[in-house]
This record gives sequence, C-alpha cells and structure tokens, in this order.
Amino acid sequence: MRQAFARPALRRTLLVLAAAACAGGVHAQEFNWKKHQGKTLTFLANNNPVANALLKYKAEFEQQTGMTLKVDSYQEQQMRQRLVTVMNSRSDEVDVFMSLPSREGLQFAKAGWYADLSELVKTASARDYDFGDLSAGMLKDASYGKQLTGIPMNVEGPVLYYRKDLLQKCGVALPRNLGELEAAAGKLKACDAGVTPFVSRGLKPALPFTYSVFLHNMGGQYMQDGKSQLCSKPGQDSLALYAKLLKDFGPPGVVNYSFYQISSLYREGKAAMAFESSNELRNVMEGGARLKDTGVAVLPAGPGGSHPTVIGWTMSVSAHSKNKEAAWYFVQWATSPAVQARLALDGVAPPRSAVSQAAGYKAWTDEQPVRAEWVAAVNELSRTGTSEVGYPIGANPASRDFIGQAATELILGQKTVAQACADADKQLDALIAKDAKDGKD
Repeated sequence: MRQAFARPALRRTLLVLAAAACAGGVHAQEFNWKKHQGKTLTFLANNNPVANALLKYKAEFEQQTGMTLKVDSYQEQQMRQRLVTVMNSRSDEVDVFMSLPSREGLQFAKAGWYADLSELVKTASARDYDFGDLSAGMLKDASYGKQLTGIPMNVEGPVLYYRKDLLQKCGVALPRNLGELEAAAGKLKACDAGVTPFVSRGLKPALPFTYSVFLHNMGGQYMQDGKSQLCSKPGQDSLALYAKLLKDFGPPGVVNYSFYQISSLYREGKAAMAFESSNELRNVMEGGARLKDTGVAVLPAGPGGSHPTVIGWTMSVSAHSKNKEAAWYFVQWATSPAVQARLALDGVAPPRSAVSQAAGYKAWTDEQPVRAEWVAAVNELSRTGTSEVGYPIGANPASRDFIGQAATELILGQKTVAQACADADKQLDALIAKDAKDGKD
C-alpha cells in the first residue's frame, strides 16, 4: 500500500471513524433503511466481475430501501470517459461511481470530485455495518488528508493462471523465478503449437497493471528523486522480458488484449499461462472446463524479490450529487458484511477479515482446489503487495499511457529497449515536472 498514508493524523482519523461506526454511529438507534424511500440514485458502474456480482442483488437493495437504483454500466475506459465528462461539467446526474484509488485517486481528490464520507460513516451507519472490519490499508489508499473518498469493495491483483495438465504433458515445471518464465514458455510452444504459451495485457492503457509486477520483481521503481526510471537496468530488463513474452509467445493481436480477451482465451483452453487479475477467477472458470486443470500462483520472484501488485475498487459518492446521504446508504449496503459475504462466493476477494474467515467462505474454497490456490495467492498479494501501478503523481493515468506506449513499441518491434525507454522517460520527466508545478499552484 502507499507509504504516504502511514501518517499519524490519518491513522487517528481512521481509528476515530472505526470506533464511531463500530458503536453503530452517533444516530444508530434512529437508523432507518427507508429514510430516503422514493429517491432515485444513479450508479456509474464498471462492467467488471465486482460490479456484475453486486448488481445481481440490485432488487434487494431497492426493496430494502424503497429507492430506485439506475445503473449506467460501461466497459472500463468508457466508464472513465463518461465520469470525466460528468464531473468536469459539475453535473449531479451521477450519485455513486466505482473508482481505483491507485490510478485516479490523487487526481480526482485534487479535482474535488469525491464527496467526503468521513462524517457519514460516523453519523449515518447502520449498527451492523462494522466499519472497523474493513481493510485498514485499503482505507488508507482511499484517504487524502482527512478526506475518506471511498469504501473498498474488493482486493485484487494480477495472478498467474496456468494449465497443470499442459505443463505436465510438456514436462514443464512451474517457473520458480522470472528467469525461468521465458524458458517455460519456449518449451510449451515447442510442445503444443496450437496453444498460446503466455498471455497478459498488451492494450496500452491496461498494460501497466500487469507489467508493474515485472518491474518491481526486477528490483525497479517508476520514479526516484523526481525522475522517471524506465531506463534504469531493472526498467529496461523488465520491459524487455514483458515485451518478449508477449511478442514471441503471446497470441496474434496481443496489443489489443485486456482482461476480456485474456479470460476468454484461457477459458477456451487456448492459453497455457495467463497473467491476469485475480478478479477474473469467475470468468476464467465459467462453464467449468478449467475447474479441474487450473492452478493459480503469484508471479515468480525476480532479482528484486517478489512484489505483487495489490489494489482494490472503491465505491465513491460524487461531490456534485444532491443525494449524498442516500448515496451513502447504497455504498454501505454494497460494502456491508452481508453483501460482501455473498460476493465472496462469486470470486470477489473480500476486504473484510470477518468475511474472509467465515465458515461459508472456507467451505466455498474447499469445494475446488483451484479456489483454495486462488485464495492463497490473493492472501499473498495482500501481505506483500504494493499498489504502485504507474507513477505516484496526480497525473498517474497519463503516466500509464507512456509506459504502455514503450511496451507496445517493443512488442511491435518498432524500437529497441533503449530507444523506447529513453523516449518514454523524456515524456514522463516532463509530466512529472508539470504535475509538481501544478501541485504548487
């Protein structure tokens, strides 16, 4: 998690919120789920496994509260484009939206797009909400100064889905380190030309999510002393390896691949190893064809050790909403122990310790070996992971495009590693400097 959030003042704020919420809130005895009956809320959702699992219970929320939930669901890039349009116009047409603090958190906070949930947690929480059970690390990631910008919905990060049967057939051991990953892909390609040996994200804006693990495991970091580090030795080595794996062992058109295409390719039995979000377990296992032959692990360690990426989506309320308290009712329903326990059985890793330790969740994981391996991998992400995906600046989303561009140029054979990283570093240094200047204005 971001080290910047280990500040004592913020820690005290979260403790105060937790104490208030665990006590049921200031007005817990007056809490009424029907308080905003008759209102309509608009939820801007990302069409991903988290939202899809949640929205199966939409009718239950409406019955419990008497409110109507209007859902605008888009693929991830389109959702963000829609959100930026709405927020820049200061429109009140969106009440609740999904957000990734690791990506846009600082940018959105600086823009004033998040409503502060701190007071609502204290004064408008149901007695059984149990704010104190939510992941403290993920709450820190969603906090800027004293502002709480969202409530965590899940825990996720890239994991390696791999075909145990194909590795056994081809005499390939699960790679123990990054150095063995390329060799394993080569053996799989020689053994079965009809199966893609390795696939991960090649789509420019999506690629940094998976590439970042390669960078950190190589011992690299994105930025040091205000300068981009893609041309450091770990930066070049990680770019070279990631691009080579996709260029030589990935599917045709991999520069257009994000989680939709990757999950489909693996589910259909056309990939031996897929490095993709832990969120995709349900999609990968849909239909049952991969239930018995799949293993799940974190990416092998590199010269810099093992530093998996761990992030999570939050449920946030728009600063421009005219129904902030009503919107908070939806947020607390969606992130409540009861709802998150149900989402966990759909492969949404819970940010609540009580849910992750519940008997029902354990029974679900014990039903299939792949689920138990998935839980072990997610737990490792949570223990050892970093949320640094892209540059730790307000212009993080823009920084990701430059990372993706460098990798794309390598995958397509358009530049050497030295050329690609040098061009990216030049653009990134300018972006970092501009971001620092904007922060002082």
